[in-house]
Amino acid sequence: MSLLTVGLNHNTAALSIREAVAFPADQFASALDDFLRLPQIREGAILSTCNRTELYAIIDDELTTDDDAGLRAWLAAQRGLELATLQDCFYIHHGREVVRHSLCVAAGLDSMILGEPQILGQMKDAYRTAQAARGTGTLLTRLFEHSFTVAKSVRSQTEIGASPVSVAYAGVSLARQIFTDVSESCALMIGAGDTIELTARYLAEIGVSRMIFANRSLDKAQELATRYHGYALSLADVPTHLAEADLLIASTAAPGHIVTADQIKKALRKRRRKPIFALDLAVPRDIEPRAATLEDLYLYTVDDLQSVIDDNKRSRQAAAQAAHAIIDQRIDEYLEWVDSRQATATIREIRADAEAKRDRAVAGARRRLARGEDADTVMADMARILTNKLMHEPTATLRKAVGARQQRLLGPARELFELGDEADDTPSAPGPDNPRETR
Repeated sequence: MSLLTVGLNHNTAALSIREAVAFPADQFASALDDFLRLPQIREGAILSTCNRTELYAIIDDELTTDDDAGLRAWLAAQRGLELATLQDCFYIHHGREVVRHSLCVAAGLDSMILGEPQILGQMKDAYRTAQAARGTGTLLTRLFEHSFTVAKSVRSQTEIGASPVSVAYAGVSLARQIFTDVSESCALMIGAGDTIELTARYLAEIGVSRMIFANRSLDKAQELATRYHGYALSLADVPTHLAEADLLIASTAAPGHIVTADQIKKALRKRRRKPIFALDLAVPRDIEPRAATLEDLYLYTVDDLQSVIDDNKRSRQAAAQAAHAIIDQRIDEYLEWVDSRQATATIREIRADAEAKRDRAVAGARRRLARGEDADTVMADMARILTNKLMHEPTATLRKAVGARQQRLLGPARELFELGDEADDTPSAPGPDNPRETR
């Protein structure tokens, strides 16, 4: 069994690729079930967000010799894409590097916005979904739970989480660069998830006076509208209210476009060329990309937040270094636990074998005692027989081993049996102190 991660993210793939690979919410469960049915998968989970899609797996090495190729091909086929289209976008991690990557992702160190906290919640959701599908066994369960624990340590022991920055924060920062005064602005927000809620909070903090929330579920939109003194719409009503929006912010999990270029064009006409700042934080995109060609529309996606991202990275560089130091220390905890599991299985087999030999020796001694044989003689014979039985396999293996193999075995053997410093096991040459029998 071996650990494997195959994925792509904002560092390796353009937005158009990421949105094509991301799993829509209504297809996620069936895709996970299909992934878990792959013959080489012993445990598996899928993490799919706006900035990354990753497959985590415990692979049966006996069933495949090219494990990552199979997962890459599965992901491309599952999303209806040519493998060649994705080939240069993939990263592949094995063993120790899977552990490092998982810890970094959970801590926000691999995020577009360094240290952002949302990825931890998204990773926990992916883990719970995999658990519900019975995709996580002992090894992946321990990996995810260890990742969550280390992420908590990173946040508590470093400044990576101070003044938390998110994609929502970066988007609002960009809006402030374009609109010097937002106090009289109207914000139309499409969606009702964590990103929209964070955006609403930041907009309220900078003084946006009017907010409209639109969502597929009107109840969720109403909850946010109540909290931020705005009002709620259904998605069907969005085109009617587009002309009211100075700020248009979208972040849903919809598989297609919520707002089209033609709808925005009509809204701009009604606004008499008063500009709209539009921020599409969704993957796949909620706003039709063709809208970017319209005059008086400032359309930005998550990939357009680079200046805010760069400022964030510079300000958090020292914290990131401290966080990576913590992660380097904690990788071995998981790997040592995996090794201990393998040792436990071996120890269990050794003990079971020894106990079986003991039981046979005791049964033989009892039969002799029942026949009236001398107890001292029986006990001495049982001790000798049991010693020989227990020591036969290891000593025979050492005797049969020759050359380099024998030398490799001698050190561990002395350590296992606590024999102290290694003795000179090389036969001595004949001499006065080492007489050799002559024929």
